[in-house]
Amino acid sequence: MNLDESEPPFGPVPRRASVGVRVGRGASALTVGGGAPIAVQSMTNTDTADVEATARQVAALARAGSEFVRVTVDRDEAAAAVPHIRDRLAAMGVAAPLVGDFHYIGHKLLSEHPACAEALDKYRINPGNVGFKRKRDAQFGTIVEIAIRNDKCVRIGANWGSLDQELLTALMDANALSARPLEARAVMREAMVQSALLSAARAEEIGLERDRIILSAKVSAVQDLITVYRMLAERSDYALHLGLTEAGMGSKGVVASSAALGVLLQEGIGDTIRVSLTPEPGGDRTLEVKVAREILQTMGFRAFAPQVAACPGCGRTTSTVFQELAREIEVYLEEAMPAWRRQYPGVEALEVAVMGCIVNGPGESKRADIGISLPGTGEAPAAPVFVDGVKTVTLRGSTIAAEFKALVADYVEKRFGGRGVAAE
Repeated sequence: MNLDESEPPFGPVPRRASVGVRVGRGASALTVGGGAPIAVQSMTNTDTADVEATARQVAALARAGSEFVRVTVDRDEAAAAVPHIRDRLAAMGVAAPLVGDFHYIGHKLLSEHPACAEALDKYRINPGNVGFKRKRDAQFGTIVEIAIRNDKCVRIGANWGSLDQELLTALMDANALSARPLEARAVMREAMVQSALLSAARAEEIGLERDRIILSAKVSAVQDLITVYRMLAERSDYALHLGLTEAGMGSKGVVASSAALGVLLQEGIGDTIRVSLTPEPGGDRTLEVKVAREILQTMGFRAFAPQVAACPGCGRTTSTVFQELAREIEVYLEEAMPAWRRQYPGVEALEVAVMGCIVNGPGESKRADIGISLPGTGEAPAAPVFVDGVKTVTLRGSTIAAEFKALVADYVEKRFGGRGVAAE
């Protein structure tokens, strides 16, 4: 097979050029867009008026890897609580930028609670419900002016479920009179894009700098999301926040979000992402953060933690030893990472393989930085270990897990040691 040298190289296309937006303050500030790494966002589902519960959940999300966290600000009690949440987070040692989510009465809450306006690092407003008819421009303008006074950035987030009905009606009427009318769904996509772009242009007219604006246009169907964000990317250079809204619960939400975000990120579109999963009853809210980070790491955009390649199992691997070892190694790496991250810069890129039989085991283990190939059904009870592609030792017996973890720790120290600050 002849390879055409004109074909693009393997890997994602170059990132779309976007304006960089600084979110937060001091050492905890985060740059979104402008070539900065794609950031992970999440949102609490607590009652924001409950200071302790909200602060605990923000802290959990931040510690799971959410680089900024959004909270609902829907009434006076919630707005009054925000400064106290910020103080509580500071006492907990959590400095992740805090985003306020405003709908319907954001102008009122920000005006009447200046401490809330100051404590937040970013405001999120929805052009579909910031105000209606004659009040819309005034109420939108009030929020933007408060953001300017407090030197805050703003995410203007259109949403399929709360689209600006006046704009949609106008576009639908114009489409009906067209010689070649579009399908209703295409008109709705156009309304989403126009809602975000017209609102951003209005914010700039009021005085909000371009590098203080992030746009989003969230829908709940994968193909709609891909199309809408392609349109936004073609028409503007604003930083873009990606997310499939109301993605769903469990594997459905994970798969849908991964499919939609994966396509856009591969095309260089997107500066920050959120995976909006519906938690299982009593489930872990931080799952959405873990999925978002997995998407970015799996696609090669960022490295957050060592990756473990593990055999899926088949009839050759009737033993559960490789499954147990893979899980044990995952837990071991997760627990070691807080200290390793300080001691060993670059350790996030470590690749480990735990394989279950001779078919692919040695090959995958050689490809990883360090890997082990466990014996499958009928194979000799021996587990060769490969380091940087070279077989170094063969493990046997009941202590394989402990010995392999020791080998991983030794590898990390030798490869990444001496470049960081020792953990206190």
